[in-house]
Amino acid sequence: MLASRKVRQRPPGSVPDTLPDSLHPVIRRILLARNITDEKSLDLKLGRLQPPAALSGISEAAQMLADAVVTGQSILIVGDFDADGATGTALAMRALHLMAATRVDFRVPNRFEFGYGLSVGLVETLADDPPDVLVTVDSGISSIEGVIRARELGCKVIVTDHHLPGESLPDAEAIVNPNCPGDRFPSKNLAGVGVVFYLMSALRSALRERNWFTLPRQEPNLARLLDLVALGTVADLVALDHNNRILVRQGMERIRQGLCSPGLLALLRLGKRDFRHLVASDLAFAVAPRLNAAGRMEDMGVGIRCLLTDDRDEAMALAEELDALNHDRRGRQEQMQQQALDQLKGLMDSLAEDELPAGLCLFDHSWHQGIVGLVASKIKDAVHRPVLAFAPESEGSDLLKGSARSVNGVHIRDVLARVDALHPRMIQAFGGHAMAAGLTLSRNQLEPFKAALNESIDFFLQGLTLSNEILTDGELEATDIDLPFAEHLREFGPWGQRFPEPLFEGRFVVEESRVVGGSHLKMQLRPVDGRNRIDAIAFGRLPEHLPDSDTVRLVYKLDINHFRGHKTCQLMVEQIL
Repeated sequence: MLASRKVRQRPPGSVPDTLPDSLHPVIRRILLARNITDEKSLDLKLGRLQPPAALSGISEAAQMLADAVVTGQSILIVGDFDADGATGTALAMRALHLMAATRVDFRVPNRFEFGYGLSVGLVETLADDPPDVLVTVDSGISSIEGVIRARELGCKVIVTDHHLPGESLPDAEAIVNPNCPGDRFPSKNLAGVGVVFYLMSALRSALRERNWFTLPRQEPNLARLLDLVALGTVADLVALDHNNRILVRQGMERIRQGLCSPGLLALLRLGKRDFRHLVASDLAFAVAPRLNAAGRMEDMGVGIRCLLTDDRDEAMALAEELDALNHDRRGRQEQMQQQALDQLKGLMDSLAEDELPAGLCLFDHSWHQGIVGLVASKIKDAVHRPVLAFAPESEGSDLLKGSARSVNGVHIRDVLARVDALHPRMIQAFGGHAMAAGLTLSRNQLEPFKAALNESIDFFLQGLTLSNEILTDGELEATDIDLPFAEHLREFGPWGQRFPEPLFEGRFVVEESRVVGGSHLKMQLRPVDGRNRIDAIAFGRLPEHLPDSDTVRLVYKLDINHFRGHKTCQLMVEQIL
């Protein structure tokens, strides 16, 4: 049922470049295809970070927090229930403690009780003992009513967020969000944890100006918290522009030295990843799902505590709890994905492929609202168009919680904004980014919403069709398919969103092949124009039949396998053509 995909080499960059002449020609080709045209863009030292001053609201927020720290006011961090929110909350807590704040605590909304953001219901739980200063993390830009209620309780409110704002902004004392109108910060792709890191840096400067850091108080090196920034940035799938690549690279270098949260190390260990050889995909596929499982299945509090503790035994115990939740999540997700695929098959059986709607809406009354985003992502990959999956807000509720996942060319939040503008009472709440969004609507609005959604997607496509293709970085010479080149390639990471890991294509002779783990294809290959054998593995990507000829065409990534102290080059097969 997976949509057929065409393979095409990435077009070369069209801008003249000043990259070093000494660059390997394949590396040059890869970088130019990602619009890296000068040597400065390759400099990922911490000193190359954009300064915080251009972030609107950051000076006011830093001064307000400095007042609170110096005078001993209570500060409450209100996080979000995903990995970005968890890392941002943990970073804020750790940074404030390092700067000798004495009254700091955190809350994270339980999605099943309070929903997303600084809701009025969540704020009401603070009424008996409201904090002096309330700081949102990775949320708040759409919490208009929640901010009003918090201020009625006497809280000073600082909103830190990175989501796109709506027509109205919350009436907070300060808003720090690079995507607010008029903001001049060059990197609009900061994750929520990145925004918090910048705010804590500005707070440190404000406290320094007040001579706060005198013995026994010491000025902290906030770079020690970059492991959390790297994790949250990778997990939230924000674009890895130059600024974010600096943050992730610097955080990963600290993790490789073991200079990071014990909880992060424990999650890596449970994910069978060696921190000494960490790459960004280890954070994305081994750590983030386990951390996110807490927010999806129960409460993100356990995830935040895992990142906060400095006790290794406690960290492992909490990580094991997260691992168990992730195991439960996988089982539930597999069940829901099969139900969604069944729905899709029924739809496709009744329609020609070119008659599929521009966007798909899927719903089942038994689905879990914490997992619908993962289901939407899976189906999106199958049909290469925006997909929205819905679940009941609670058992017997008439409200649906939806999660949208989109594809290149369709800005899904803009689509939802247009639906909301044309049908003001259809969507009760929504928010998000270009590629992912969330929304709430009444069950009786689902069918009208489907029609409105497809009309809005068609409006933005303006007659264009969605192209489902794999972009590669071309072929490698047989002499480059080796360990030295694979190691050289890693030097130009981290790779991720909008800075994709290099993907190559080529023809290989199959020397040996076998199925391992029930669904993975392990092969020994030889380039058709080469002599040396190389290991390859296709995880969960078996063709309908094993190759019945001795030659296959592959799309693959060049990887390094570490095993019992030895390292070898191997191919991670993405597609068998």
